[in-house]
Amino acid sequence: MRVLSLSTLFPNPQRPAFGKFVANQMRGVAATGDVDLTMVSPIGVPPWPLSRSARYRKLEELPAESDCDGIRVLHPRFTLIPKLGGDSNPARIAKAVLPLVRDLHAQDPFDVVDAQFFFPDGPAAALVAKALGLPLSIKARGSDIHYWGQRPKALAQMLRAAEQAGRVLSVSHALRRDMIALGMPEDRISVHYTGLDRERFHPMERKAARALISAIPELGIWAEGPLLVVPGALIALKGQRLAIAALERLPEAHLALAGVGEDESALRLFAQGRGLTDRVQFLGQVSHDLLPQLLSAADAVVLPSEREGLANVWIEAMACGAPLVIPDVGGAREVVDGRSAGRIAARDPTAIAAAVADLLSDPPSQEDVAANAERFSWEANAAELIGFWRELAGR
Repeated sequence: MRVLSLSTLFPNPQRPAFGKFVANQMRGVAATGDVDLTMVSPIGVPPWPLSRSARYRKLEELPAESDCDGIRVLHPRFTLIPKLGGDSNPARIAKAVLPLVRDLHAQDPFDVVDAQFFFPDGPAAALVAKALGLPLSIKARGSDIHYWGQRPKALAQMLRAAEQAGRVLSVSHALRRDMIALGMPEDRISVHYTGLDRERFHPMERKAARALISAIPELGIWAEGPLLVVPGALIALKGQRLAIAALERLPEAHLALAGVGEDESALRLFAQGRGLTDRVQFLGQVSHDLLPQLLSAADAVVLPSEREGLANVWIEAMACGAPLVIPDVGGAREVVDGRSAGRIAARDPTAIAAAVADLLSDPPSQEDVAANAERFSWEANAAELIGFWRELAGR
């Protein structure tokens, strides 16, 4: 079966960690040997002279084609209108993609067109699928629904694409309900849970993991006291400020922020203003190789996001034996469905601190926490996704 998958969230030589969760899924698909997969990851570049800024110049220098662990990835350029043109990106993406995929389709026909994010990918893929006369599958992941679904022009395009799609996928039952509430066809929305790299994410004894990462210069984690880890980009959406404020009520704990982003300076000032500089550590971007050790070392993983679908890092943390403290967003209750998995806490410093204190007072074993992630694997994820595609293709 030949599948053409479009994803604006996908690693490239300039941003190797960007959209890693999509790459992990597609790596699982490719590993089955059942699918001839072509990934199209369009690159948005603004008109000159904006295209010469440092931010976009590196993207403009990307090759037209790259390889991601054996997966062929094509990088057509589309015209990006920064800040103003988000609602109209799908049409420009389709215009850039269609000449390329028409030629590929003529040489060796595709069976299915797939989109791995609902906006702008979904409406763009719908235009491509219609032009090629192929069935369409679209996956929703969370912010694509919760953010773009609040913008009337984007929502109208998303609803048209959902009507065209033979199958619409959601990363959680909670997100599925939100999609139905927006007007998407209930009978065509299936839940497709994320996967997990079991070889990489598994418990390392907490004290041993703590000692290991404390000895790594680029991390230098404190060796004593409860360790709370907040993984993710340093942006307001992820709620790191709430986790820092909660630390005032947890006098023995330390907080490690694993990620980079535009809020770093503001978060450092926020911690300094509360006298918490000596208990808040900024780790920067933690490599995928070190992340399992960091998660295994954590007494809890705190992620007070404003919105999520079903975050991959929730599953990765549990698989390493780190219980979660997360708000009731997206599929949180589908993941934290027992006390060994962690606690659901309101997006409030007092509630977060209380949840952490409750966990620390009676911590579950790492093995009991990890058992909550047993149902997740990239193999199961890939098999289910291929099943959806086969159904669409009639194969």
